Amino acid sequence: MKPAVFTKLSLMMFLEYFIWGAWYVTMGTYMSKFLNATGAQIGAAYSALAIATIISPFFVGLIADRFFSAQRILGVLHLVGAALLYMATVVVNNSTFYWIILFYSLLYMPTIALSNSIAFGQMTDPGKQFPWIRVFGTVGWILAGVLISSLGLDTSALTFKMAAIASLTLGIVSFVLPNTPPKGKSSESALGTEALVLFKDKSYLIFFIAAILICIPLSFYYGFANVFFNDLGMNNVAFKMSFGQVSEGLFILAIPFLFNQIGVKKMLLLGMVAWILRYVFFAYGNIDTSIWMLYGGIVLHGVCYDFFFVAGYMYTEKKAGEKIKNAAQGLFTFATYGVGMMIGTLFSGETADYYTIEGVYQWQSIWMVPAYIAVAVLIYFILFFNEKKEIKVA
Repeated sequence: MKPAVFTKLSLMMFLEYFIWGAWYVTMGTYMSKFLNATGAQIGAAYSALAIATIISPFFVGLIADRFFSAQRILGVLHLVGAALLYMATVVVNNSTFYWIILFYSLLYMPTIALSNSIAFGQMTDPGKQFPWIRVFGTVGWILAGVLISSLGLDTSALTFKMAAIASLTLGIVSFVLPNTPPKGKSSESALGTEALVLFKDKSYLIFFIAAILICIPLSFYYGFANVFFNDLGMNNVAFKMSFGQVSEGLFILAIPFLFNQIGVKKMLLLGMVAWILRYVFFAYGNIDTSIWMLYGGIVLHGVCYDFFFVAGYMYTEKKAGEKIKNAAQGLFTFATYGVGMMIGTLFSGETADYYTIEGVYQWQSIWMVPAYIAVAVLIYFILFFNEKKEIKVA
């Protein structure tokens, strides 16, 4: 790969995830402070991204991939998205804000698949080259958090404007990215329904259900952790929450080794135990005598996410085999970040409202709910998942 192409692709990934990290992490706090949003309204706003995840495969698979060059549609989506991110800062009504975020999410989510397509289209050895490109996305997310806190924007509407500027930049940059022509009609379905054959394998079906259920605890973290830390009076929250992405980047390096050494079941179990421990830390930690528990819960994000979702993608690929691996990954994403996160975001919002007394969140009670759910999923997984260390294609 030529250095110029590598630079362009790295910048694309950096901006792609900088945009996401700039508005997504602090949205709950913004809604709570500036829109006086309830927990249910915050949960609904976060569900917009899940709804977009469900719908975006249709757009990418049935329209974008067939008729348009990927870099051009990427540019158009980000240019329109920049305008919507700015609009989100000038509305004062929760309903209007929700529809703006939903519309924006419908535009943003397809850009993840499009950016991956552009990157893979330039690679001669994706297995070696893609991680070096994709890591700039993690750097972008982390830098967004660092800038938000260093500029004192944790509770400011300027986070959306920062994301809008980055989106505008990527929209312009997209038109000078390497050409990725339309693929034309594909034999694969948009939702990866070819992979439904995997459900004939009992172990994979048990895992698939567990993956959807574990998205409920995940939704509590994305929707309410930033609100929680700001409520406690923690400083530089966005920066400190970026420790979770640093942890994610470090733990992902251990995934290939551990996947082969201890097997998929133990890895997935470690991930679920980490979810339980994280929420217990949040429930009983405080800013004075037990702040280490709060930091511990943040840093555990690497284990929570990598040991379940990254390992889950690897497990899915091994079970599917070469023929249907792309369809299987699409189905897994649709079920987790789509269906699972939609259920989780709505449920977490209702839970936050249920444990609110005179406008004050009862955080210990709130955080114990996802902890109990993670315990239930863990028990279910231990009892029914029996995959052998040597994974056989379904």
